[in-house]
Amino acid sequence: MSVTDYYEILGVARDASGEEIKRAYRALARRHHPDVAADKSKAEHRFKEINEAYEVLSDPNKRAQYDRYGSVGNGASAGPGDHGFGTGFGDIFDMFFGGMGVNTQTRRGPQPGPDAEVALNVTLEEAAFGATREVTVTLPQRCETCGGSGCAAGTSPISCEDCQGSGQVRRVRNSILGQMMTSQICPRCQGMGSRIESPCADCHGDGRRQQSATLSVNIPGGVEDGSTMRLADRGPAGLRGGANGRLFVHLQVLPDTRFERHGDDLHHEAHVAFSQAVLGASISVPTLREAIPIEVEPGSANGTVHRVRHEGTEHLHGRGRGDLYVHLVVDVPSELDETSEGLLRQWAEHRHEVVADESGGMFRRRKAKK
Repeated sequence: MSVTDYYEILGVARDASGEEIKRAYRALARRHHPDVAADKSKAEHRFKEINEAYEVLSDPNKRAQYDRYGSVGNGASAGPGDHGFGTGFGDIFDMFFGGMGVNTQTRRGPQPGPDAEVALNVTLEEAAFGATREVTVTLPQRCETCGGSGCAAGTSPISCEDCQGSGQVRRVRNSILGQMMTSQICPRCQGMGSRIESPCADCHGDGRRQQSATLSVNIPGGVEDGSTMRLADRGPAGLRGGANGRLFVHLQVLPDTRFERHGDDLHHEAHVAFSQAVLGASISVPTLREAIPIEVEPGSANGTVHRVRHEGTEHLHGRGRGDLYVHLVVDVPSELDETSEGLLRQWAEHRHEVVADESGGMFRRRKAKK
C-alpha cells in the first residue's frame, strides 16, 4: 500500500501531540470502519491507511524514523490479512467494546497463598500497655519433605507442553474487527508453567501440608476492641513454593468489671458511704497497675468526678496515656439500727429538716416485717 503522508491521512499537523493523533485516529476509524461505512470496498482501503498511519505516528520511535527518512524500516503496512492492526488494535477494541481489551498479563509460577484470619482475646491490661501473645493456628504450611517444591526427592518440575512454560494458552478467533487473540490460564498446569511427574509422597505434589503452628503476636499498647492486625507472610503457604499469604488477627478486648473504656480514658465508679461523702475521707481506687488513694472532699455529692491524669491506656499513635475518671457513688443505707436512726433524727432536727415520723422510719418498717 503506497503511503504519501501519514500526517495528511490523519489530518493532523506534523507537530501534533500524541493525544491529538489519538483523537484524530479514533474519529476517522469510527467513520471509515467497513462495518459502518456505506461503501465497504472504499472504506476497507481507507481504514487500512488510517491504521497504518496511526501505527507509525503513535509509536515515538517509528514516528521519529518516519520524520527523518520518510519511511519506517520493514514497512509500516501490516500487509493483507492483518487489517493494519498494530499498536492501534487496542484502541479500536476500546472504542467499540467499552475498554474490554485483551488481558496480556502473564501469570506464571507459584502464586501466593490466600489470606486467613483468627480471633484473639486479650485483657484490658494487655490492650492498654501492649503484650506478646502466642496464638495457635492450623493452616497449610510448606512441606518440609520437599521444601515446598511438590516434587519427590531427586526430581524437579518439567515445562508444561500445552503452554510451553508460559502458564497461559492463547487462542485466535475471528471477529468483526478481524482476528483477535485471547489468552487464559493453562488448564493443564493451572498457570504454573510447569508440571510435576513425580509428586512428593507427603504432600502429593501440593508443596504444602495442613499443620498447626504457634505464632507470637506483638500487640501494641492502646489497641481497642475490634482492632485488626495484619501479619504479612504469616498466612497459608502458597501452592508449590508460593509465598505465604497474610494472617489477619482480630483482637477482642475482654470486659473488665472495674473500668469502662472511652477511647484512651478509663472510668471507674467508687462507692462511698453517706458519712464519707458528708465529712470527707481518703479512699482507695484501682488503676491498671495498682491501687491509689483518692481524697473525697467533705460535702461531695453523688456523681462527683475526680480526674487522675495519665492512668488510662497508652496512646496507640503517639506517646503518653489517657486519664482515669473516678465517679463517686454515694451509698444510702437501706436499713438502720435503732441507734443510727436516732442519731440521724437528732441531726435532722439540728438542721431543721423535716423527716418522716418514727412510725414511718426505716427502723420501724423493718421491725414491722419481722
